[in-house]
Amino acid sequence: MSIIIKGETYYRTSEACRMVGIGRSTLLRWVRKGVLNDASHRDKRGWRLFTEADVKRIEREVNYIT
Repeated sequence: MSIIIKGETYYRTSEACRMVGIGRSTLLRWVRKGVLNDASHRDKRGWRLFTEADVKRIEREVNYIT
């Protein structure tokens, strides 16, 4: 379930992965290896939050790699 903060929509890791068709472990591996930058936003629990722009960036990477 996406959340809205100050008028901007954010997606949690699992939602962002589902939107672009990759697994959570793949996304986290790409972040760890520097293929993608880590999420610039986190909630109070420290969970990653991705903006629509972040999701599009991940999707471009998915399309580039495959």
